[in-house]
Amino acid sequence: MKGLRCIAAGLLLTVFFISCQEKKKEKAPAASTRAAGPIQAEGFIVKTTSLSENLEIPGTLLPYEQTEIRPEISGRVVQLNVPEGSFVQKGALLVKLFDEDLQAQLKKLQVQLQISEKTAERQQALLKISGISQQEYDLSQLQVNNLKADIELVRVNIGKTEIRAPFNGRIGLRNISLGAYITPTTLITTISQVGQLKMEFSVPEKYSDEMRKGRQVTFTIAGNDTRFNASIIATESVIEANTRTLKVRTVIKGTHPLLVPGAFAKVALKLGENDKALIIPTQAVIPQARNKRVIVYKGGVASYQVVTTGIRDSSNVQILDGLKPGDTVLTTALLAVRPDSKIKLTKVQ
Repeated sequence: MKGLRCIAAGLLLTVFFISCQEKKKEKAPAASTRAAGPIQAEGFIVKTTSLSENLEIPGTLLPYEQTEIRPEISGRVVQLNVPEGSFVQKGALLVKLFDEDLQAQLKKLQVQLQISEKTAERQQALLKISGISQQEYDLSQLQVNNLKADIELVRVNIGKTEIRAPFNGRIGLRNISLGAYITPTTLITTISQVGQLKMEFSVPEKYSDEMRKGRQVTFTIAGNDTRFNASIIATESVIEANTRTLKVRTVIKGTHPLLVPGAFAKVALKLGENDKALIIPTQAVIPQARNKRVIVYKGGVASYQVVTTGIRDSSNVQILDGLKPGDTVLTTALLAVRPDSKIKLTKVQ
């Protein structure tokens, strides 16, 4: 029994010794890792340069003026002159409504006016010789004035039976035919002033103060690389609450067969221009839940620094706060670096 116990004890000691040796071997690589030396990374020296944010915003071409042609009164169409797709001059007669009843009423009032004016002349002569009172003469003169007002009202109504072009423009498609009875809700056609065009687009809220009247913008039409110019003439008075954007209206310079009302445009804007912007590469910024950080290299040691960013382009971002010119930030190995890590720069831009 004693011999068996000695053998068992010897086996246990042997197993314990072997396990200790294996643990030492496992710990050896960790020690070598710690002794591997500083982390190799690339750096960028913070500098100032000219920076702007280039945006491509969708826009829509519009006629300079566009109006729906509708009648002011109801009536039957007795004359129709709506040349679809053709240009018309301002004041051209497009539609004439039946007005014979109004013409008859006008003639009746004109006859009554002639009689009333003669009566007023006689009473004026009688007033001079005290043949009638001043009140009787005033009443006859009032009758004359009332008839003149009624005649003017009828003439206005006759004018409403003539629907004319409000400005020079191109007529759209006709929606009525000769002899149709139309009302003020009837859409006869549309007229568009296409000799000059406008364009509308919307910009993000933060750029609203840069959309000043007279600012020049460039744009292209879908399917064509030709660049056209436009000038801002006005902006909406309020920011759109749902999209947080500001609507901008421009007037297009010149004409071109490609410029058609309703066409889709791509507006190129250079916004937030700054000639002395402090920049770093975009990949150097580490987004966090509440802020943004960069890793600053100083004296061979890495440290984290919270920064505030501004505008950006395709490769760089503006730093508004947190860095100064001459600082060096890391652009690679960002995930491997820890605070106070030893850093060896392999390349500095």
